[in-house]
Amino acid sequence: MLKVQEIRELIKLVDQSSIDEFVYENEGSKIQMKKSVTSVVTTVQPVVHTEVPTAQVVQAAQAAPVQPAAPIAQVQEMKQEPVTEASDQADTSNLHKITSPMVGTFYASPSPDADVYVKIGSKVSKDSIVCIVEAMKLFNEIEAEVNGEIVEVLAKDGQLVEYGQPLFLVKPE
Repeated sequence: MLKVQEIRELIKLVDQSSIDEFVYENEGSKIQMKKSVTSVVTTVQPVVHTEVPTAQVVQAAQAAPVQPAAPIAQVQEMKQEPVTEASDQADTSNLHKITSPMVGTFYASPSPDADVYVKIGSKVSKDSIVCIVEAMKLFNEIEAEVNGEIVEVLAKDGQLVEYGQPLFLVKPE
């Protein structure tokens, strides 16, 4: 049987990957994980209690069939784009887009109980911090890159963002 820490590691690996489903069977033990659009569901069904060396777990995880799936942020973008696409193109031509420099999780504030860095109407300068993008436990501060006023916040707190995805629209000064 896998140790709790090994199961947690598998959950993290599945959560960070683009696979939707993962099944691991060994000597009567079975672990099945299915990822929905917003969460990871894990089912553990122990039949026989056996100790599995960590190297075997890693090899099994690497050998498991992987089926690519659309990243969550792309699915969310597909849902949002058709509604306002035509009207926004004309309005955003003179606005500066602050984009994500990496894949990660968008955070609008430095901590859950703190105020957001910026909101609609906030004045920013080139070196103003507008948000944090967390990737692999590293919190990267994103700067405005332009002097101006925040016109629109395009990402939600806690949302997964892709490389190059627009996060804010800024009306330059």
